[in-house]
Amino acid sequence: MTKIGITGGIGSGKSTVCRMFEILGIPVYYADAEAKKLMQYDEELVTAIRRNFGHESYDETGALNRAFLACQVFNDKKKLELLNSLVHPVTIRDAEQWMEKQTSPYVLKEAALMFESEAFHYVDKVIGVSAPSSLRIQRTMQRDGITREEVLHRMENQLDEDMKMRLCDYIIYNDEQQAVIPQVLKLHGQLLKTGCE
Repeated sequence: MTKIGITGGIGSGKSTVCRMFEILGIPVYYADAEAKKLMQYDEELVTAIRRNFGHESYDETGALNRAFLACQVFNDKKKLELLNSLVHPVTIRDAEQWMEKQTSPYVLKEAALMFESEAFHYVDKVIGVSAPSSLRIQRTMQRDGITREEVLHRMENQLDEDMKMRLCDYIIYNDEQQAVIPQVLKLHGQLLKTGCE
């Protein structure tokens, strides 16, 4: 089973590209979405979060208190690093188990922090989804209903876009200048034919 990572900065359009691969029959593991589930249901991870961030991390019903946790980590880089150090290994392990069950020629693992979390060590190749920062800011503001400053603050916690793209094996340009579907179809054909050799 060939394992392909897919990454890009906030607002680059990773999810859109992933949905195109899914239409082509390629299963996708969405690391961010799965991490949120694991923070809710993985007992060891829940215990570790409570121990490090306090019992207020979960409400009286046992649901993750996202607002409380966000307030702590997004204003404190050390706390964000701590949370990531708890969540990333659990998510990587979960992705590995998921990938082993798949039967397609290759699988995709979508992760915004592919390089920051060291998850790239667990895939064979990495696709980067690239878009200019101005477009990424605009898309994220519209999608999340947040200010430009809030988007820029989130970007600060991610690896520089140029550096990220240099680390990738393939790049799909989602810059509204080049059509994305032909790029995805071409890469899909390549991955099926070469097995990423």
